[in-house]
Amino acid sequence: MLLAAGRGERMRPLTDTCPKPLLPVQGKPLMQWHLEALQRGGCQQVVINTAWLEDLIVQTFNGLFGIQPLWNKREQLSNSYKMTLQYSTEGRDFGAALETAGGICRALPLLFPPTDGVGRGVFWVLAADVFTPGFVFSSDAVERFAASGKLAHLWLVPNPAHNPRGDFGLDAATGLALNLPKDDPQPRYTYSTIGLYHRALFAPPWCDVVPGNSQGVKAALAPLLRAAMDQGQVSAELYAGAWTDVGTPERLAQLNA
Repeated sequence: MLLAAGRGERMRPLTDTCPKPLLPVQGKPLMQWHLEALQRGGCQQVVINTAWLEDLIVQTFNGLFGIQPLWNKREQLSNSYKMTLQYSTEGRDFGAALETAGGICRALPLLFPPTDGVGRGVFWVLAADVFTPGFVFSSDAVERFAASGKLAHLWLVPNPAHNPRGDFGLDAATGLALNLPKDDPQPRYTYSTIGLYHRALFAPPWCDVVPGNSQGVKAALAPLLRAAMDQGQVSAELYAGAWTDVGTPERLAQLNA
């Protein structure tokens, strides 16, 4: 699942007329880098949640991949990509983005259609507004996570200047992500916004939003992760490759310099 519903307030005025996933980075729309990397990793189905200027996102990526725009429908991409795009249109359905957990719950019926059975319930989640051209969405990582029985596996990065305190700790001995108290001296790292998740994290007792989120409940992801970390249900690893949170016009300009 690609998270692309945000307004991009910090990127204004650029995002007043262009959604952040479409901002050009080194010659391509920002989100295209993710789509191409997912395809290289063998991902065959992608759900994209949208809200702000969502029609532009649908038109652009359906056009790039050779299919016609169609809301909330499965459409096969060209044979060279062999990937299906689907859209969870939070803007059209509710007038605004539902935050991360709310958006994922809304998209669960697209991620796991009833006709597909229960399956393993494992899926990637990544934000459309980070640039990490070398990240590999490997099937081996999916298999390891599925076998682990954990609820989530996060990729953490060294803290950038705009997030010096970081988000989560990491126990190197066990590979578990840590929900550290504010006064804990252990090092924290920044969540890259790339992770593998099990659908069980978005169900009780961790999450009370019903699958499909028909009421449009807004819900953040961090409280779910922290609760699961406290029970040893979230693993993590450090990613040392290039990574940028494209959150301001200045960071975008640096990437394009």
